[in-house]
Amino acid sequence: MPTLDTFRKQAKQLLRWHREGNYSIAGRIRGLARYRDLTDVQALKLKFPLSEAQEIIALETGFGSWAALKTAASGESPAPKARSTAPAIKAAIPMIFVSSVPSTAEFFRDRLGFSIDFLHGNPAFYGSVSRDGAALHLRFVHEPVIAPEIREKESLLSAFIAVENVKALFEEYKTNDVPFVWTLRKEPWGGPTFTVRDPDGNWIEFSAA
Repeated sequence: MPTLDTFRKQAKQLLRWHREGNYSIAGRIRGLARYRDLTDVQALKLKFPLSEAQEIIALETGFGSWAALKTAASGESPAPKARSTAPAIKAAIPMIFVSSVPSTAEFFRDRLGFSIDFLHGNPAFYGSVSRDGAALHLRFVHEPVIAPEIREKESLLSAFIAVENVKALFEEYKTNDVPFVWTLRKEPWGGPTFTVRDPDGNWIEFSAA
């Protein structure tokens, strides 16, 4: 690659040609997007500072700016971005085990207001549904993972979802005829919750954030 001094000389040469009225430079000036529609005469009448000559040289050399050309010609490398070495856990996604991924996905979409993110397989054996900041993954199983009587006895949840304005969501679900395990109630720790049951009997609890 030529030295930076070579590129500086090329830019100064463009300035000299412009002052001399050399029409060969007009087409190069029109290489700048803002001057694309000028005629040769108009291009030669422009005020033509060194910075614009340098910009032309940079673009013709394949760089987006004179600063980028200077960095490359000087052999300088941009300072690397600082990278965090500390791990950061972003989210946890509950896994719901179901006998039919498509049917359960439709239940979450049509009754609970979720979106179906994807269904994998034909027939689908894995999928994802989400609403706002919450996502649930659905996994096909041939037999129930949790025995119904144990779920009822131990009040076993398959997912716990924090909600802003949980009361409004409960009212929404009432109008959708959602099957509830528990309707809206105040927990001993003070927050309101309600619990719904999916087509496979899984309990999904919604709680005030």
